[in-house]
Amino acid sequence: MLITLNIYIFAFLKKIKMTEVKLLDENKLELAATMLKAIAHPMRIAILKHLEGGKQLTVTEIHELLGIEQSTTSHHLGILRDKGVLCSRRQGKCTYYYLKFEILSQIVDCLESCTCD
Repeated sequence: MLITLNIYIFAFLKKIKMTEVKLLDENKLELAATMLKAIAHPMRIAILKHLEGGKQLTVTEIHELLGIEQSTTSHHLGILRDKGVLCSRRQGKCTYYYLKFEILSQIVDCLESCTCD
């Protein structure tokens, strides 16, 4: 029995060596998890949808599009910016928000296709 077990273990280890193992960067995984947690809110998903395609919008424009209070909009934008989902740039009195990585909008599209009939 012990010899059979050793043969299986050897075969298993040999197979592992033959396949390429991709090492995962722990820091990148942590950043990805943090960004996904930040996105995981209906209003924040809506914000991402409005910023697709390279759009840059102000807090006022976003709060009018969503129909929610400006302070609530600012709160959500702050979370998304702090967690690395959005960037902002100041122009005069206005701060414009935009997606840090345009590919983030594909995450929302993927989820929509998985949840819609």
